[in-house]
Amino acid sequence: METNKELESIVQPLLAWFDTNARVLPWRDSPTPYHVWVSEIMLQQTRVEAVKPFFQRFTEALPDVAALAACGEERLLKLWEGLGYYNRVRNMQKAAQTVMEEYGGELPADYEALLKLKGIGSYTAGAIASIAFQIPVPAVDGNVLRVISRVTASEKDILKASVKKEMENHLKAIMPKDRAGAFNQALMELGAIVCVPNGPAKCDICPLRDQCRAFARGIVSSLPKKAAAKPRRVQERTVLIIKDGERVAIHKRPPKGLLAGLYELPNVEGALSDGQVLELLKKKRFSPIRILPLEGAKHIFSHVEWHMTGYVITIEEPEKETEYLFVEPRETEEKYPIPAAFAAYTKYLQIKLGQEKYREEE
Repeated sequence: METNKELESIVQPLLAWFDTNARVLPWRDSPTPYHVWVSEIMLQQTRVEAVKPFFQRFTEALPDVAALAACGEERLLKLWEGLGYYNRVRNMQKAAQTVMEEYGGELPADYEALLKLKGIGSYTAGAIASIAFQIPVPAVDGNVLRVISRVTASEKDILKASVKKEMENHLKAIMPKDRAGAFNQALMELGAIVCVPNGPAKCDICPLRDQCRAFARGIVSSLPKKAAAKPRRVQERTVLIIKDGERVAIHKRPPKGLLAGLYELPNVEGALSDGQVLELLKKKRFSPIRILPLEGAKHIFSHVEWHMTGYVITIEEPEKETEYLFVEPRETEEKYPIPAAFAAYTKYLQIKLGQEKYREEE
């Protein structure tokens, strides 16, 4: 096939470049199957620099498949706090439990078996198989799709499953069997730091410039092609910091749906006025003493965008049990997983979440 012959020419210059330019990353120091798995799941939707402290803390707390399988849910979510997409780590735990039951606690050295584990798709299975076990299978993520689209000057929509599958087949045909893991990592690395998605590609330092059809034609910036994303649904929310002395109210979300099972600051749909907030709290049998408006904030999920109005409300000590849990702010940092969606408001309580907390510790 013409594309296979065309791509064969990238193998040696790509590997030579990777051998001298690969970044030093904690999961590369010890590329065990478990470490590769954890890092690849974390790196979905998250930058490498942001992932580093999470990876180190997660693997220190849960050093192997057995520890992940046995971890309590709230502790697991707390370890993941700040990375978002919490279903990823829930699926990891389900997969870990399957590995304990069916494979004696060791991830299987088999691409097809890896694919059957919860939350592991073709990319993650390919990364684990090639990097940890040197099985010659491709690992095609967004970086790889972009690099190969530009090298071949492909006009095909990279969001189509058929296009990804076609690219996987081309790469499998040219993959060096003795350096499968290095080849996959080299493609990912090139896409991450040279053939970048945002801003101009660094074609002047690209090891594949001579092989790149898009560079030769001057169309690098117009590739890859992908269909326009659907606009996100915008939802107005009002977030309430309800304080009883030093304690603050938090609430556990339902076990299914957006941010399932996490703790949150009380919030309601709509952009409420201060008068509406006071009325709401009185209906909940609270006695407000003071209310102060806070700055607005925005948080973007994959399919919905929250536009938030915030208030801090001081109340008298509740006489009866309420639907909320009143805790010391320090407790939330240690025990209760709160999603980054509320980071604009937790700062008023000196609560540090996820990445912010880890940056301060470094």
